[in-house]
Amino acid sequence: MSTRVPAWTLAVAAMLLVQLGAAFSTNLFDVVGPAGTSWLRLTMGALIFLAMKRPQLRGIARHDALVVIALGVATGVLTTAFLSAVDRIPLGTAVAIEFLGPLGVAVARSHDRRSLAWPALALVGVLLLTEPWQGSIDVVGVAFAVMSGACWATYIVLTQQVGDRFGGLDGLSITIPVAACTAALVGVPQAWGHLTWQVLLAGVGLSLLLPVLPFSLELLALRRLTTGAYGTLMALEPAIGVVTGLVILSQVPRPLQVVGVVLVVTAGVGAERGGHRDDGPDAHDETVVPLGTA
Repeated sequence: MSTRVPAWTLAVAAMLLVQLGAAFSTNLFDVVGPAGTSWLRLTMGALIFLAMKRPQLRGIARHDALVVIALGVATGVLTTAFLSAVDRIPLGTAVAIEFLGPLGVAVARSHDRRSLAWPALALVGVLLLTEPWQGSIDVVGVAFAVMSGACWATYIVLTQQVGDRFGGLDGLSITIPVAACTAALVGVPQAWGHLTWQVLLAGVGLSLLLPVLPFSLELLALRRLTTGAYGTLMALEPAIGVVTGLVILSQVPRPLQVVGVVLVVTAGVGAERGGHRDDGPDAHDETVVPLGTA
């Protein structure tokens, strides 16, 4: 199937599933809280990945183990911080702010000083999205989104290293359980006493939307897409977040906010043109890392 379906559709489907997972997760916030929802999703996802692939822990070098554990911690904080942001600010705004993380990574990899204009453009877009001059900005929600963006940047760097050291689902079958344990630190206290069978069943469904199905689709897409193609597609995520928030959560953006999203997407596309990976064992194949957001 993966050879007949265009690779870009697999990547876009993965991003759409990520945003749908974030939107539908809000239904559990009143029951188990955003951190509890994050922990539940990651735990169910970990169980599914472990059922598909039992990790071979013997023979893993100390440095490799530290990298994969660090990636799991970053993923757990990323997911928890992002859902905490979505609990307080619109989905599209949270995604745009979070996107500053991978945008920063792309710019850092560029050797062209002119690429510094792209983060500036994205920052203008974020300001238009948050409209701080209105006096109604949720500082805590924005802080959670910024934390999520920092973790996303860390996730990208560490995933690239893990991808160089582990094949197939081996890395995911370790990092996702570590992410679930990380999210448990704040998620279990929120969710404790509210874990009915309906909530657990919802957690299974949400775990399919992220991490199970998107990561699987990304693995298929990444075999056939270059860094430039995939990075450009990834820049569409803020726009997908806005559309998902509009359709699923009835979060209608104002005209200035629409302009803000366009600026962030433009900055992402522009930064990616100079942010290709040029080192590592698979650099000649232009392999890139999964999105992994939310």
